[in-house]
Amino acid sequence: MSDLDRLAPGLVYHVVNTLGWSTLRPLQAAAIAPLLDGQDALLLAPTAGGKTEAATFPLLTAMTQQGWHGLSVLYVCPLKALLNNLHGRLRTYGHWLGRDVGIWHGDTTEAQRRRLRIQPPDILLTTPESLESLLVSRLVTPREFFADLQAVVVDEVHAFAGDDRGWHLLGVLERLTRLAGRPIQRVGLSATVGNPEQLINWLQGSAAGWRPAAVVAPEVTTATPVDAEVGLDYVGNVQNAAAVIAALHRGEKRLVFAESRRRVEELALELRSKRIATFVSHSSLSADERKQAEQAFAEARDCVIVSTSTLELGIDVGDLDRVIQIDAPTTVASFLQRLGRTGRRADSRRNMLFLATRQEALLHAAGLLHLWRIGFVEPVTAPPEPRHIAAQQILALCLQEGRIGDTTWADWWGDLPLFDETAHDIVDHLVDSEHIERDEAGMLFIGAAAERRYGHRNFMDLLAVFTAPPQFVVLHGRTEIGGADPIMLMLKTEGPKRLSLGGRSWQVNHIDWKRQRCYVEPSDHHARSLWSGTELPHSYALSQAQRAVLLGTDPAVEISQRAEATLTKLRDETGLRAAADGTVIVDNGEDRTWWTWAGGRGNATLAAALPSAIDRETRVENHSVRLRSDVDRAALRRAVDAIEGDPIPTPDVSDDALRQLKFNEMLPEPLAAATLGKRLADPEAARMIIAQRRLWRLI
Repeated sequence: MSDLDRLAPGLVYHVVNTLGWSTLRPLQAAAIAPLLDGQDALLLAPTAGGKTEAATFPLLTAMTQQGWHGLSVLYVCPLKALLNNLHGRLRTYGHWLGRDVGIWHGDTTEAQRRRLRIQPPDILLTTPESLESLLVSRLVTPREFFADLQAVVVDEVHAFAGDDRGWHLLGVLERLTRLAGRPIQRVGLSATVGNPEQLINWLQGSAAGWRPAAVVAPEVTTATPVDAEVGLDYVGNVQNAAAVIAALHRGEKRLVFAESRRRVEELALELRSKRIATFVSHSSLSADERKQAEQAFAEARDCVIVSTSTLELGIDVGDLDRVIQIDAPTTVASFLQRLGRTGRRADSRRNMLFLATRQEALLHAAGLLHLWRIGFVEPVTAPPEPRHIAAQQILALCLQEGRIGDTTWADWWGDLPLFDETAHDIVDHLVDSEHIERDEAGMLFIGAAAERRYGHRNFMDLLAVFTAPPQFVVLHGRTEIGGADPIMLMLKTEGPKRLSLGGRSWQVNHIDWKRQRCYVEPSDHHARSLWSGTELPHSYALSQAQRAVLLGTDPAVEISQRAEATLTKLRDETGLRAAADGTVIVDNGEDRTWWTWAGGRGNATLAAALPSAIDRETRVENHSVRLRSDVDRAALRRAVDAIEGDPIPTPDVSDDALRQLKFNEMLPEPLAAATLGKRLADPEAARMIIAQRRLWRLI
């Protein structure tokens, strides 16, 4: 019996005659048995590896063979654009077997929603936020709408698992399981990850350990320097990057990744000034504009599309020739996702060219490529202690049910580790802060504070667990400096309000709240602020890899002469910051900088662990911390010895930082601070640095 014979005959007919496939890909064949047997599964394959069909073909077959009717399958994606991209294809597959496939997200019209409520499809494509909006909507009866649910497919599951949207999704899935009254099969689709067994257990939620689960990954082999064409160049600035992109690979379709919306727009303007057909994709564009750009790019040939990570996931933009990376992403997994957008034709290889615009970015890229060379891929780890999401879920359940029992609400989530021993403290705080009310019968329901804060727009702000991106543009005259979080502009300050942006201090002259503009002028005074555009912290592994590059390690990729010369210069000028046999303290008589190469979280944890030695007034860097002016070798040794054997403390959390934690007001302040502090910490990195020899270098 062939693999195709296990699928529904009508599906097989169209696979062979409509798609023209004589056989299935290895992942698609290997997924049939566990999915038809009802197992939870994690399907792993590179980008464009056929994961969608690997999940949906067996589930459509189960629908036919087992007589599923009504809304049987949810297909959950992190991006609306990805849902839109998949809808037509999945609708075609469903129609082959007489099944309907619908789509529901923030851009779905009210008329379309009305039709879906009246006649639910067999398969519904949606986001976690829209899924929860269905659970709490007064226009939907959840127990009826989800009564026939059998399976959930979570596309790009690694993108969920690494942040709070993953915890939110798991909380919603547990509530759906209770409403359906049966275990719901969970199928995750992912690119290469470093810890697949842990990821499938995470996806199973409270069912982990007792429901059968399978990792299906017959084709997962990380692209290596042998079978991929990867280059590293140093160009010095965005203008030079645009010149290189314009000159190289004319007549080909090029996808360029940049790490911020500001950089995307800046590069696009430079390319257009050189008469290069250029399109743009990032989260601040409207859905229509982004869709039009992606469609135009898919249909063109000699062109460039410049994107943030929005095109890192599996959105189809046609057959790409080249991928170019401005500077570098912060993870090997992200690099592999982007590299996987190329090399899909039989006559092509996967390829990516890194163009570093700063020396630090060149070191960053070289370190990342070194990790790739040694086969390292980051594990996907859920953020610890998601107590603020637990509070959000309790309020959402009150909206869903109207009233919930003070002693029975936890039953909705079983053993899901979303909740810990502080859960009842969270409920008490929600009652005390009037987010929920408790009546004499011990029933909980939405309170006045929740109505005031979240009640507008049908509680939409409560259903979105991520914070909206910054909206204010910072301008010096007519020159755009960058973007600012409006929270930072609202904070009261003594004296003039100053912002740190782009490596310079700026004094605020005027804020146009209506137009969301902030006008500034240069300032010589020190300024400290948190900005959403700040570089993400590097991991301990990535920071250590950059240290290895300074010590002479070259990544096994094609390195341009400019990049070689710049790396040599970096090693000559900054090589004293790294040593093969320990960490280095550089002392110039005034400043003492400890080059730990511990990563951003590792250094933040060191600062918390060694308050008598580390200057906590300076910003924590990825690679170093600044020692206090009165700390010498003996003082640092005493500080390190004092914590030997003790637990490593978590970093202190400022009030400003707490405001960045969505739903922080739903938690007692100590719990909110403990949650955020845990997320800012890397105690393992701190321990490893403390255990190393320290070399003091006077310059």
